[in-house]
Amino acid sequence: MFSKSGVYVATRGSIHTIPVLRYVHMKTRKLAVAIIVYFFSSVIYADGVPVSRFGPDDTIGAINLLSPKKVLEAAKLIKTGKTYALGMVTGRDTPAYPPRTYDIVILQPGDGKGATQGSNLLTANDDILRTWIGIGSQLDGLAHIGVDHVYYNQAKAEDIVATTGMLKYGTHDVPPIVTRGVLLDMTAIFGKPMLNEGEVFNTPHIKKAMKRQAVNITEGDVVLFHTGWHSLLGKDNTRFGAGEPGLGNEGAEFLSSLNVVAVGADTWGLEVVPMEDPNLVFPVHQTFLPRNGIYILENMVTAPLVADRVWEFLFVLGQPRLEGSVQAIINPIAIH
Repeated sequence: MFSKSGVYVATRGSIHTIPVLRYVHMKTRKLAVAIIVYFFSSVIYADGVPVSRFGPDDTIGAINLLSPKKVLEAAKLIKTGKTYALGMVTGRDTPAYPPRTYDIVILQPGDGKGATQGSNLLTANDDILRTWIGIGSQLDGLAHIGVDHVYYNQAKAEDIVATTGMLKYGTHDVPPIVTRGVLLDMTAIFGKPMLNEGEVFNTPHIKKAMKRQAVNITEGDVVLFHTGWHSLLGKDNTRFGAGEPGLGNEGAEFLSSLNVVAVGADTWGLEVVPMEDPNLVFPVHQTFLPRNGIYILENMVTAPLVADRVWEFLFVLGQPRLEGSVQAIINPIAIH
């Protein structure tokens, strides 16, 4: 911001004036601007994570882009009323990122042996779930991935992480996500029913799929990719979990520039594994979560949508509100 005395520069809640633009030669002014741009970049991208464009106190990221108007526009996509469960069934045999596991125990209240209660002979069952939350179809919240212990909106681990639950960015605070959903079929672009592990798609593939399906991606959308990878479930779980086709980082940057709210796929980790650069570990997660506040949806069930050629729909997600959770086991609904 310019003033008569110089330039106002905001740094972590403070405002400093750099008196470099008053009464200076044009060439000097250009140099000063370059210095300020460098200064800004060093502040805004401190620790490799920017201050949120939604403000230094923001905690919900790209969900800020949603609005009642967006919901009403998305509702107009309902043509048949058919609903699609985008969440998979999660159980003991569900492949999961190591060492994540799932277990459930069924109990009968009372004496624990199924005794009846009252003169009406009431019997019942209850359950205890012992599971990692990042298993099956899941939402990755903003606390899931950081850059050198710095998370979305420059939150430092020591300020937000506790063993008893996240102090900030818990998925219990994620507002409902009701918006336009877009499905892009990568199997059609690659010309085969299932992409292979390590097979990456980026901006050219995304644009080609959009053109083929006659859809575009607009601000506030949820974008899902179909790769066919879920066809391995129950047939070759070992291969399913050892790698995956997926989004590359250049494609993630492109989607970020389109101001999407969330990105998902029918794979366990969304991005390509092995990674494009073997020296990087889950760079797409870093692009979306800490740097752009864009949520990630994993293990989405997309095949039924592809079978019906449903490329856009009303997307509805209300995740479990488990206090302090990093992720959430979810079952979003697509309505066409």
